[in-house]
Amino acid sequence: MGKVTGFLEVDRQDRKYKPAADRIRHYDEFVIPLSEEATRNQAARCMDCGIPFCHNGCPVNNQIPDWNDLVYNGDWRRALANLHSTNNFPEFTGRVCPAPCEASCTLNLVDQPVTIKTIECAIVDRGFEAGWVLPEPPKKKTGKRIAVVGAGPAGLAAAQQLARVGHDVHVYEKFAKAGGLLRYGIPDFKMEKHLIDRRVAQLEAEGVAFHYNVHVGVDLEAEKLVGEHDAVILSGGAEQPRDLPIPGRELRGVHFAMDFLPQQNRRVSGEPLVTNEPILASGKHVVVIGGGDTGSDCIGTSVRQGALSVTQLEIMPRPPEKEAKLVTWPDWPLKLRTSSSHDEGSTREFAVMTREFLGADGAVTGLRCERVDGKLAAVPGSEFTLKADLVLLAMGFVSPVREGLLKKLAVTLDPRGNVAADVKSYRSSREKVFACGDMRRGQSLVVWAIREGRQCAASVDAFLMGETNLPR
Repeated sequence: MGKVTGFLEVDRQDRKYKPAADRIRHYDEFVIPLSEEATRNQAARCMDCGIPFCHNGCPVNNQIPDWNDLVYNGDWRRALANLHSTNNFPEFTGRVCPAPCEASCTLNLVDQPVTIKTIECAIVDRGFEAGWVLPEPPKKKTGKRIAVVGAGPAGLAAAQQLARVGHDVHVYEKFAKAGGLLRYGIPDFKMEKHLIDRRVAQLEAEGVAFHYNVHVGVDLEAEKLVGEHDAVILSGGAEQPRDLPIPGRELRGVHFAMDFLPQQNRRVSGEPLVTNEPILASGKHVVVIGGGDTGSDCIGTSVRQGALSVTQLEIMPRPPEKEAKLVTWPDWPLKLRTSSSHDEGSTREFAVMTREFLGADGAVTGLRCERVDGKLAAVPGSEFTLKADLVLLAMGFVSPVREGLLKKLAVTLDPRGNVAADVKSYRSSREKVFACGDMRRGQSLVVWAIREGRQCAASVDAFLMGETNLPR
């Protein structure tokens, strides 16, 4: 490493946020980047640890020590090339990835981990500012035509990899713009959408054709699509939300998170809403059921819309403040995680089960809840009610939507309802039909989607050409 003793001399310093009182007034990103000198110092903390567990902690297997060394030595352009060799879209993961690589950092055993995510974001942002990120069109075409169904991170990664080796790639997206959950799920204050637009422009310059507002299986016959292409990649999301079928579920004001979040994203971008029922938290007491990232996004969005109060309910017990590193490392640890949205004005309740939605005149007015123990058994005498004018269900997703495309293709599903395909070939039960990302593995991280898109592209290329030079 450039500075062998750096981890002994430099303390961890990460990006900071703009004050909550200011950032809740807009939907812009509010993370304050580190200076070049501070980023270089943080890269110096990377240890010459012999076995870089961060490689496996990162789903795309980023060569983290290599680009940390390059950043320390001021060779930012080579650092960018190294980063892009494993990750098509580091500006996405540098903003919204939970950074499992940092949990796996060897330094994390005895100290605070290297700020890997921050350095990654600094590399790619500098690359765009310097004009180093350019289209990489193929030198020759193969004559093979490939359809990619779904323009989320998995589909975009697969499309870019395949276009760069000369295939004719067509991406079919049911919405008006590409990005999937990156565009319609993740709020703009966590990731602004011009970041997606500039990548889409790069893909178009590399030969990828995008077909928007085309819902395959509804607007376009699935069999026709398969017949017109040499290979088809199913890269849609796991969009079937987990419901809460308890008394009062039919009341007005009880919505899935993914009915709520996309509306605000469309408002910010100036897109028309796809429903006649606006869902707004303005002047309401909001309850978010679900303690994950989607729930956090609902909190930040509700606060910005002017909610009177926001309460988040989590059925699991409150995690410990700090992880037991010697027990969990290098795996992802269980510990209390506080997002920027939690600090903007919300209350969190753990070990709470919602039993009934209360209402009047057909609209939700509150929730009847009770405390549960670690085995989710009710605690006697612990019932309580919460006032609520808007309830957002953010309890995750169970599988891809089966009606339409999957049903018409008649692909085999795994026991969880995802498209059955292994991680070596990514082939479904249908000839020349492949699956990757959330469509194959279920609800997961953006970084896993990028990994699967890249690996699926290598399998498709080998299927069409008999061999491939694409990395897995």
